[in-house]
Order: sequence, then structure tokens, then C-alpha cells
Amino acid sequence: MRIASLVPSATEMLFALGLGEQVVGVTHECDYPPGASELPPLTRTVIPEGLTTLEIDRAVRERTERGEALYELDAEELRGLEPDLIVTQAVCAVCAVSVEDVRAVADELPSPPQVISLDPSTLGEVLGDVRTLAEAVGAGEAGRRVVDDAADRIDRLSHALAGVARPRTAALEWLAPPFVGGHWTPQMIEMAGGEDPLGFPGEHSRPASWEEVRASRPDILACMPCGYDTERSAQEARDHEHDLAAVGAGAVVAVDAAAYFSRPGPRLVEGLELLAHILHPDRVEAPPPGRFVELDFVGARGVR
Repeated sequence: MRIASLVPSATEMLFALGLGEQVVGVTHECDYPPGASELPPLTRTVIPEGLTTLEIDRAVRERTERGEALYELDAEELRGLEPDLIVTQAVCAVCAVSVEDVRAVADELPSPPQVISLDPSTLGEVLGDVRTLAEAVGAGEAGRRVVDDAADRIDRLSHALAGVARPRTAALEWLAPPFVGGHWTPQMIEMAGGEDPLGFPGEHSRPASWEEVRASRPDILACMPCGYDTERSAQEARDHEHDLAAVGAGAVVAVDAAAYFSRPGPRLVEGLELLAHILHPDRVEAPPPGRFVELDFVGARGVR
């Protein structure tokens, strides 16, 4: 089977299922696992590079208000790859080519491929999508192994965190303006032994004011700008030092959002383990270095 993946999380799922050799095209943002970035890119963003987070937010709002797409699909490249299956998503309008555009292009191909849209809102639905995709490509047993491994790791965390005090943990998916983490993020906070005072499991991320963030009185403030790695997240936090410091949280951390929080794929379980360590370092062992940085607004104490 020849598979075109138009969302990074689907690319990660396909490789986790052992189907990397069947993937013939990916998005311009597919950077994991390493082999994915060597495949032909089928998309590109229309948002210019080098913008600040405030400028990115403004550009996104302006284009969406005009009904204009944020990503373009290379229809000619897709046609040349002759995929049997295209995997896309509709959960986030600013994360990928719209599913309507994908279906329109697919219908015009000489041999129209099957199109699967993965649209999870919770961690359970993400794991359900692993099963859905695995069955669609004839890899049901591999899908069960991936899901069972995730379930085992979640169970181990649950046992490790039994009876813990739950720190109020606010997650921000953007800082200019602040966006409260949504979808699976509030659920991950709860499963990691915290209490989210701002977000609701399964709901969309939403804009908020700094006054609202301050009023939520978080003990821990997690900065996870969508699509940013640890260094970029930490830099964004430093750029908003005044606002973040004014929240009065006992700790501020910046995490590798792109790898472990933004994308609804298998690595969300690693994000859950990472978050559990941040909230309860005495109960959960530290993750590999580089996945988060604790900030003191004088200088980072070092990426751990």
C-alpha cells in the first residue's frame, strides 16, 4: 500500500506501526522519526517565516476570518505519488491542510485513494485512532501492541501517583495572546497528578487574558507553545517574562510541545510521563535530557 500522510501525528503512527516503508509522502513539518523528513513534502505553509508569536497569531486570524487556507497542498506531487490511502485530520484548522481540500484533490486523482481523517479530542481517542489506522492498513496486531504498551505505561503512572496532592497546573499553548491548553492537555494534567484550573478535557484550546490566568492561581505554569521545541518554548517564556512572573506560580516550565504535547500521536504518552515528573518528581523518574526547562526569570537553570 502507498500511503500519503498529511499530518505529522499520522506519520508518527504509521512509523510506530512498522509501516514507514509504505509512506510515500508527508507534510513539510514531519520531522519524526528521522526517516520521515527524507520523504517528499506534500504541503507548505502560507505564513511567512521569521514572525513573532503575536504576528503569527494576527496572520492566522486574518486569513481564517477571510476564509483563506493556512496550508497549501501540492496536488501535482500527490498525483505523481499515486497513493492508495491519504491520512489527514480536521481537529485543528491551523495545523494542517483542510480535510475538504484533501478530499477535493483526492476525488480528482485518476484512481481516487481512500481518505481517512483522524480527529481526536482526548488521549483515549488518540489511542483509538491508532487502532483505526492500523486496521485500515492491515496492521491490526501492530496496532494492538502500540495501544497495549501505552495502556501499560498509563497504568504504571496511575499506581505511582495514587494519593498524591494535586498542584494547580495551568498549560498555555500560546503566549501572545495566551491560549489555554485544550483537547487532550487538561486530561493529561489530571492523569499526571495535577488539577487544571483553566482547561476542560476534550474542549478546544481557547484564548484567555493574563488576568484570567493570574486569577486561576496556578502552582505550576507549563509553557507549551504549539509546535515549538524546548529551546523555542523557553525563549518564548523569557520573551514574556513580565506576564508570566506576574501570574505568581511557584514554578514555570517550558516543554518540548512539538514532540510531546501538540501532536495527537503515540508520543503523547511520553508527554504524560514528562508532565508527571514535573508535577511529582519524587514519584516519577526524570525523562531523558532536553525535554523541559525550568525557568527562574533570571536565567534558565539548564535543560534537564
